[in-house]
Amino acid sequence: MEEQNITFKYKLEAKTPRIEPGGGGVTRGVSVKDFPASQNLAGVSMHLDPGAMRELHWHANAAEWAYVIKGNVRTTTIDPQGNTYVDLFSPGDVWYFPRGYGHVLQCIGNEQCHFILIFDNGDFSEDHTFSITDFISSVPPEIAAQTLGITVEEVAQLPQKEVYFAQSKAPSVHSGIGSAVKEVSLTSPHRYPLGAQQPRIVPGGGTQRVVTQNEFPIARTITGTIFEIEPGGLREMHWHPNADEWQYYIQGKAEMGVFLAERNFVKDEYEAGDVGYVPMGAGHYIKNTGEEKLIVLIGFNSGHYEAIDLSDWLSGNPKDLLEGNFGVSAEIIDKFPKGDKFLIP
Repeated sequence: MEEQNITFKYKLEAKTPRIEPGGGGVTRGVSVKDFPASQNLAGVSMHLDPGAMRELHWHANAAEWAYVIKGNVRTTTIDPQGNTYVDLFSPGDVWYFPRGYGHVLQCIGNEQCHFILIFDNGDFSEDHTFSITDFISSVPPEIAAQTLGITVEEVAQLPQKEVYFAQSKAPSVHSGIGSAVKEVSLTSPHRYPLGAQQPRIVPGGGTQRVVTQNEFPIARTITGTIFEIEPGGLREMHWHPNADEWQYYIQGKAEMGVFLAERNFVKDEYEAGDVGYVPMGAGHYIKNTGEEKLIVLIGFNSGHYEAIDLSDWLSGNPKDLLEGNFGVSAEIIDKFPKGDKFLIP
C-alpha cells in the first residue's frame, strides 16, 4: 500500500471559531481551502445563544442544507416569487434553502442551539455571505433611505457595518410564534422532520434515516442521512456512484477508510466534532470503534441517494465466477454474503 499525503479528516470543532464582538454565537466553517479533500462540499458548525440570530442573509454560490442537533430554531425565508415562510425546527429536523434565497436563523427557547450546515460548493465560505446590514451600510445613505422609506438621519442610526450575529429577545407567543396555522403538517416547503422518520433498522448493527428530493422536493442538490451504528458495528464497504460524501461525527468514535484505486488507501480515526469526506465513487467503510453508539450525519451533493454495497454485489454473481475471480475454493465462496448486509454487527 502506498503512503498517502492526503487526508479525509478535518477536526472542525477544534478550529478557532468566529466570534463577533457583540456575542450571540460562534461559528466554525470548513471549505476546500482548509480541507483540500473536500472539493465539492463545505460545512459549518454554528451555535446560537437564546434569542440570538444569524442575521438576514443569502448565499450567492451555494444552497444550504442543515440538521439541528440541539435547541429550537426559527427561520424565515423568501423565494424569488416573493413568498415568505416562517418555520420552527427542533433536534432531528432538516431545512434547505436554495442558492440565493434570503433567510434568517434565530435560536428560540431557553437553551443554546447547535446545528450543522452543509453547502453544495467546496469553495463556500461564511466570510463571503451577503448580510443585510452589510448591504444597507455599503450603499450611499440616500439610496438606503429611499429604499427603506426613512430619512438619511434615521439611516445613520442603523448598523454601519455587518452585524452577522444579532442579539434579540427570545420570541414569545405574543410575538406571533404560536399563531395557529390553517393546516397542521410535519413538513413545509423548507422543513423536513428527519428525526421522526421510521428508520431502516439492522438488528444489532444500527439504523439509517435518509431524506432525498423524493421526500423533500425543494432539496434538489443535497441528500442527507443519519447513521446510528452500534459498538463494533460496520457500515460495510460500499461506494456512491452519483455523489461526494461529507460527514460530521456527532457522537462516538470511528474508523473510516477510503479506497482510491491502485492500492491507494487512507484510514483515519474520528471522534465527535470531526468531519470526514469521501470523493464520488471511492470505496469506503465506517466502523464504530468506541463503546457507545456512533452517530454520523452525512450529506451528499445530489438530490438522489445511490449506494452500491459490496455484499449486495457479490451475492448477485454466479458462484463459479467468484471462484475464478478470487482463485479460492467453493467452500470459501459459500461463506460470502447471500444478500445486502448494509450494517454488520
